[in-house]
Amino acid sequence: MTSSADVLLRPLRIKNLVIRNRIMSTSHAPGYAEGGMPKDRYQLYHAEKAKGGIGLTMFGGSSSVDCDSPATPWSQIAVSDDAIIPYFRQFSDRVHAHGAKLMIQLTHMGRRTRWDTDAWLPVVAPSVMREPASRSVPKELEIEDIRRIVRSFADAARRCKEGGLDGLELSGAHGHLLDQFWSPSVNHRTDAYGGSLENRMRFGIEAFTAVREAVGDDYVVGIRMSGDELLKNGVTHEDAVAIATEYARRGLIDFVNVLGGQARDDMSHAISLPNMSFPVAPFLHLASGIRREVDIPVFHAQRIMDLATAARAVAEGHVDMVAMTRAHIADPHIANKLAAGREDDIRQCVGAGYCIDRIYVGGDALCLQNAATGREQTMPHDVPPAQTKRRVVVVGAGVAGLEAARVCALRGHEVILLEKADRTGGQVNIAAKAGWREALSGIVRWLDGQVRKLGVDLRLNTQADAAMVTALAPDIVVVATGGKANPGDWPGHDLTCTARDVLEGNASPEGSVLLYDEMGQHNAASVAELLATRGCQVEMVTADRLIAQDVGTTNQPVHLRELYRLGVILTPNLELCELYREENRVVAVLRNTMTGEEEERLIDNVVVECGNLPLEAVYFDLKPASVNHGVTDLPSLLAGRPQPGLAEKPAGAYALFRIGDAVAGRNIHAAIYDALRLCKDF
Repeated sequence: MTSSADVLLRPLRIKNLVIRNRIMSTSHAPGYAEGGMPKDRYQLYHAEKAKGGIGLTMFGGSSSVDCDSPATPWSQIAVSDDAIIPYFRQFSDRVHAHGAKLMIQLTHMGRRTRWDTDAWLPVVAPSVMREPASRSVPKELEIEDIRRIVRSFADAARRCKEGGLDGLELSGAHGHLLDQFWSPSVNHRTDAYGGSLENRMRFGIEAFTAVREAVGDDYVVGIRMSGDELLKNGVTHEDAVAIATEYARRGLIDFVNVLGGQARDDMSHAISLPNMSFPVAPFLHLASGIRREVDIPVFHAQRIMDLATAARAVAEGHVDMVAMTRAHIADPHIANKLAAGREDDIRQCVGAGYCIDRIYVGGDALCLQNAATGREQTMPHDVPPAQTKRRVVVVGAGVAGLEAARVCALRGHEVILLEKADRTGGQVNIAAKAGWREALSGIVRWLDGQVRKLGVDLRLNTQADAAMVTALAPDIVVVATGGKANPGDWPGHDLTCTARDVLEGNASPEGSVLLYDEMGQHNAASVAELLATRGCQVEMVTADRLIAQDVGTTNQPVHLRELYRLGVILTPNLELCELYREENRVVAVLRNTMTGEEEERLIDNVVVECGNLPLEAVYFDLKPASVNHGVTDLPSLLAGRPQPGLAEKPAGAYALFRIGDAVAGRNIHAAIYDALRLCKDF
């Protein structure tokens, strides 16, 4: 049987370009650009993948070619000016130094952007059709506009070649201008650019022809396109095959990068950027269908998280290059670990969508479980050994404690990890019990495997106290005891159970349930789904404007889909004021946050989600005897310096720190980041 390494580590030639293996990362917009330029942070993020052995890394998702396709939303790259060329050259040199190839995605967003940023120019489209995601109403393109944008594509392509990039792709996916022309759902023109598929392909043909003339026949030019928009009156799979075939026949493209769906509204975003609720590789068949009809390489990305799936996609001839984009956000060293026979050491993406969801609210892409990604300037992916070896005791083996133990062990310290439960993982184990969120358990599996492999002295079923910890004679103590569910403090709060109680099996509400959500995150929505599947009649209430308001773009629609499907009543803008008993039932008094009017519910049970309170008793018991009085020096932490006083610490004394939810209730990423940035300097 052919191994994953045999399949995936074979080179691929495209014209004169040789890519060292079949593993790639597709163009995306991580929010790292500064002033429209890919500066050090952006470059180091991709250079880490090159260092990790990737064959091809593509950057600059939605890189703008013209002024009416602004680069501001999602911190994109502007390729509309020669000022970009020196950054491209520096970028290319960094990636090439590690043996990988580097390409970019060029696009004009058309109507899929905002008019109220940068130059405040109207957005444009083939026809005046409002774009739901951006909420923009476009100007219909005139012939002169079309000619200008075609020239802009050509000028941008020239800049890419002069900047030393190995190739480029034009985006005809996610509802950009190229596929706006293709799609009958957007293109209602009656001139030479509308009507028949032949006419709707015309703009793309003109753009690619101009690009080809600008860069020459030897330069690698490709297209990213949807293999099926999955949309009524949209681009069908048959249309996509015809488009790819025609562009390849004309010699305009050297590869096709295929995805499924489009991204013009909330649900389509979730589908085209599939999270852990979807099966692996849900749209591989679309790429396979195009590959059967074209004689150029086909690339594909969409929830290919593991090497077995990736190898099958290549070995069975579905694709020529397999894109593991989010997988490389979780672990940029996939290819090198595969080549070294260290597949078990790959930190596998769990499909949480945290990276993408942050982008859509104006943040930067960060991995839920790898705090070094995107912070390569300050955080190591490979933790170096320390000069001075110490004994470190970590209290609590949730993800914060596991990461602290892992990093300290990599530093070469003697690490003792104490956990009161019979297994590691803490609150993540609880979250993973909720329906389609089970994949979160993969975070714990990897961390647990790493600390055991590194020789950490892991002591389960051990309730630590101050006497036990000090008896171990530690040099450093890290308290990572996590948090407990906050039951709320309104009158009658003793009549509730928490969402955590339900997931842990400590409460089993029946009948009618009011689930009150004070946090707007995954927890309450997941528990509402769980209770509804058990036959409860659930009303989910929140004081927020929206249900699951803080859940991101690729996850919230999935929650809403499931909640509607299960018949859960969704009620925003009501805050819980009071609870009291009426015979054997409960009355909930609710106040409308907009009008101030009160209303009541008579229900069988009330479940609340109010976040966490820190479990901090051990920390405060250990604090008086610690040399630093439990204080983390924040200037040193933020500057990446060791905590003061460690080198001068008296023999037999210990420094004390706390991290994760033991400090304040936050999320998985915050807990892991707390551990990495503190412990990397011990």
